[in-house]
Amino acid sequence: MKKIEAIIRKSKFRVVKEALHEIGVNFFSYWDVTGIGNEKEGHVYRGVSYSTSDIQRRHLSIVVNDDFEEITIKAIIEASSTGQVGDGKIFVSEIKDAYRIRTGEKGRETLN
Repeated sequence: MKKIEAIIRKSKFRVVKEALHEIGVNFFSYWDVTGIGNEKEGHVYRGVSYSTSDIQRRHLSIVVNDDFEEITIKAIIEASSTGQVGDGKIFVSEIKDAYRIRTGEKGRETLN
């Protein structure tokens, strides 16, 4: 099993969510995060310049069976890419095991 963590633009979340549902990834967690990256934004409001070096993003945490790793990553990239700095990052790590709390099931069946 793999854990795929994606940090994407908040404006792309709906499109990414739909892309994940289309490939059969129907369960994942997400939350709003703030970070600092290479993207340099600045806004002017009523003549005053504001630094927005703290960038608002959405963090997705998805656990998939090994055979879904590449298709999940491809769906996220295609749905979230704008071609601009600040599109985000994807991190993949190995999951040793998983348990379904309700039934006590163990292993890849817990993800279905």
